Amino acid sequence: MRKQWVKIALAQPISSTSSIKGCPFYPQKHSHLGSSKFSRHSFFNRFRCSSTLDNLDGLIDPSVESDRFMQDTSVAESVSAEEYTFLRDSLLSSGAASSSSTGVTYSGKFLEDAILISNEIRNNHDGFGVETVKFLRQFREKLDESLVVQVLKLIQNPHLGVKFFLWAGRQIGYSHTGSVYNALLEMLGCDNSNSVPDNFLKEIKNDDKEVLRKLLNFVIRRCCQNGLWNMALEELGRLKDFGYKPSRVTYNALIQLFLKADKLETASIIYREMSDLEFSMDGYTLGCFVYSLCKSGRWREALFLIEKEEFVPDTIIYTKMISGLCEASLFEEAMDLLTKMRSNSCIPNVVTYRILLCGCLRKQKPGRCKRILSMMITEGCFPSSKIFNSLVHAYCRSGDYSYAYKLLRKMANCGIQPGYVVYNILIGGICGNEEQPTSEVLLLAEKAYEEMIHAGYVLNKINVSNFTRCLCGASKFEKAFNVIREMMGKGFKPDASTYSKVIGFLCNASKADKAFLLFNEMKRNGIVPDVFTYTILIDSFCKAGLIQQAQTWFDEMLKDGCAPNTVTYTALIHAYLKLRNITKANELFEMMLSAGCFPNIVTYTALIDGYCKAGLIEKACKIYSKMRGHTEISDVDIYFRVYDDEENREPNVFTYGALVDGLCKAHKVKEAHELLDKMSEENCEPNHVVYDALVDGFCKMGNFDEAQKIFAKMIERGYNPNVFTYGSLINRLFKDKRLDLVLKVLSRMLDNSCSPNVVIYTELVDGLCKVGKTDEAYKLMMMMAEKGCSPNVVTYTAMIDGFGKLGKIKNALELFRQMVANGCSPNFVTYGVLIHYCCVAGLLDEAHNLLAEMKQMHWPRHMSSYRKVIEGFNRDFIVSLGILDDLSENDSTPIIPVYRIVIDNFCKTGRLEVALDLYREISSSLFFSDANKNMYTSLIKSLSIGFKVDKAFELYSDMRRIGFVPDIGVFFDLIKGLIRINQWEEALQLSDSICNMGIRWVPESETSHRT
Repeated sequence: MRKQWVKIALAQPISSTSSIKGCPFYPQKHSHLGSSKFSRHSFFNRFRCSSTLDNLDGLIDPSVESDRFMQDTSVAESVSAEEYTFLRDSLLSSGAASSSSTGVTYSGKFLEDAILISNEIRNNHDGFGVETVKFLRQFREKLDESLVVQVLKLIQNPHLGVKFFLWAGRQIGYSHTGSVYNALLEMLGCDNSNSVPDNFLKEIKNDDKEVLRKLLNFVIRRCCQNGLWNMALEELGRLKDFGYKPSRVTYNALIQLFLKADKLETASIIYREMSDLEFSMDGYTLGCFVYSLCKSGRWREALFLIEKEEFVPDTIIYTKMISGLCEASLFEEAMDLLTKMRSNSCIPNVVTYRILLCGCLRKQKPGRCKRILSMMITEGCFPSSKIFNSLVHAYCRSGDYSYAYKLLRKMANCGIQPGYVVYNILIGGICGNEEQPTSEVLLLAEKAYEEMIHAGYVLNKINVSNFTRCLCGASKFEKAFNVIREMMGKGFKPDASTYSKVIGFLCNASKADKAFLLFNEMKRNGIVPDVFTYTILIDSFCKAGLIQQAQTWFDEMLKDGCAPNTVTYTALIHAYLKLRNITKANELFEMMLSAGCFPNIVTYTALIDGYCKAGLIEKACKIYSKMRGHTEISDVDIYFRVYDDEENREPNVFTYGALVDGLCKAHKVKEAHELLDKMSEENCEPNHVVYDALVDGFCKMGNFDEAQKIFAKMIERGYNPNVFTYGSLINRLFKDKRLDLVLKVLSRMLDNSCSPNVVIYTELVDGLCKVGKTDEAYKLMMMMAEKGCSPNVVTYTAMIDGFGKLGKIKNALELFRQMVANGCSPNFVTYGVLIHYCCVAGLLDEAHNLLAEMKQMHWPRHMSSYRKVIEGFNRDFIVSLGILDDLSENDSTPIIPVYRIVIDNFCKTGRLEVALDLYREISSSLFFSDANKNMYTSLIKSLSIGFKVDKAFELYSDMRRIGFVPDIGVFFDLIKGLIRINQWEEALQLSDSICNMGIRWVPESETSHRT
């Protein structure tokens, strides 16, 4: 029946089914159907659900519901094995069980009378003749089902057994039962493949035709019970061949059999035959029939069948029809039938609604479930906790997390407190996917978690890992850390796997401090870290530059007998290479080989990347060439003595990415570009890293046209540019002062839904400041804050530098104070810029105060920490401050340039006492060894001009003591100073001594370059 026809039919009154023509159940010959209406109605009353209790074993897989209807519609209370303990103990203690009401024994012993009868029949060789019959007369009054069954089992002779069966059937007061027929069939060897031999059937017919009729009907029902529909049809044919008609019970059994076998048409034929004999179906069979019809979309025929059978539909019948319609995905028809059910004063129960919910869930129609659930609760028919669990699971699976969370409130309103299962379903549904949930959805999981903790429940192990991963992904590291603590407070004991996963999440989020604390807690709880835990910690700490701690953990691994794997060794080797500690890296490589760990493609990629980041590009290129099979390269043989197989050293996209990036950073963009062609030859598709590195490389080389070509090729290959790509282009365009193109790139970036981050905003602010557009730059900085992207120290410093270059020192100072008020701490680069411009503007006292404030901030002393401070600043900007030279020449923080600027400006204004105080201050610090000659030269010149020649000569002595060779200009300044105070003789002596020193004087420009 097509759905279109069904919809047309539904438009008519649902009760007008008697007008259907061509229906297989339409009366053909007989219209009188008997008067079994009320008895069948009372039969179904025992199936009526009068309680809202839901004993379904779960709705996660609702497909089993229809099978349960086909088997049994009664609602039974669930039981456990423990509830039968008393019965088991009683039976075991009684030694031998007594016989039941049917006389069947549980001890395995036969009745004495049965033994006597069977022995007499077998041993009396008259073939069940007169003597045997005479002997059996004494047992006439004792005949019952149990005795006959046992005799048939003991005789073990089909011929004698049939004769005894016929004799027993003729006795007054006794009649055969199902157990007796079963025993007879077993004795005759009838099983799922063998039928009763015809000769025995004929013998039974000759003796008693009625007994044969009953036997053949029983055989058919037995086939039906065993699901043997083919054999049932054969036996039906034999029954008719002997001139008999099936009984009403047999017809019902046959119909149930074919319906269960999904043979609706065959069942319909059986029913028509049954109807012709004026037999009616029992209630259970009728329920199965209407279910199958509705399942096939023939619901109108089902209604007609009910009317034809003169059956008053009850809750069970309607529920079965609704179940069938749900199976057929005819949900509108099912809802219409529910309405008809109510109009007939038949109240839906929890099973009815459960069937509707199951059908909608199974067919993935969660929207309909909301309507059904609302109706169900409104009518006071509350779902069970299992139904709620399934609904939460379904809505999580469909992505409707908001409604899934609302179901927790509905549970409470129905008097069911959400428990361990439903909370874990909800949180697992939100956090169990690979994608990071949105902030709004994650907030629902957090609310559910808080409620769960308050109710005293805990997350399972999987959800602990998934929930903490999502929290880390949302930068809620403190909450992720506390989840483990709270779970432990509730009795949850994380195992090594759980700890390792959470530590991994924290490490991947660059929260090494939290990972470190959690690792220590793991060991305090007596949980032994495995190689995965150690490896992820070592790798994360190496990437954070904390190689000493990583090495400590590596040594701890070896001490505790936890063997490092290839990944562990690779992480450390990579870290030591980046520090240019080639010796240590090679030692670890040899150790890795000795431990039986072979290098793989990740190891070789790490070697190339490490050498690139150490500035040893040629070495990286040699490793790459060796990987490509160039055997003539020998100075990297240490890395190729042992490897797993050839495939493990074939360069992949990550290998090419590391080498391309390294070449671009070394300004070898041409060679990097050639690798792009090599990748195409090797069928190795470039990834985002390769394209980004080339775009950035060409931009830094000033070749914007080539960068554009790579950019276009990148888009052509299906890669969307990211903030890094756009940042490289914007930076180059600002340097080229092509502001019109900057706006075009920014516009395209926004069109591609690529939101600028703090790096892009900072590039724009710095670029606008460099071209003198500070007002626009300041507006942009204010706008980025409004967009939720807070300016960082680099942004503020660039803006302060922009104000300073235009002489807007008041704006620079105001922005500095605003920066501190907004919680962004200035670093020494910021102080250096502001102090410089204060000096230029003549605000020396302000510069002095800023210098004093800077000293109190406890800047890191060592170069590795110092490099972290200046990360993100433009290289040209750092060069202009003189910091880059200090980076290459010294091993401590270069704060000297800031002192030099202040001292020089105090000298220029004649405030020599303050300048000397600053000199004494820096000379007494640990940083004085880093000072350069410019500071001495400036002070000596100023002191000489200011008639403080004695102080100038003291500085000259200090300068020589440290080992600096003074410029010729220093001697000229000293001589001029002596002349100014009329000490001509000393001036002449100094002049003569200069000539006799044998100092090789160098041009002043060269001296300036060195200092």
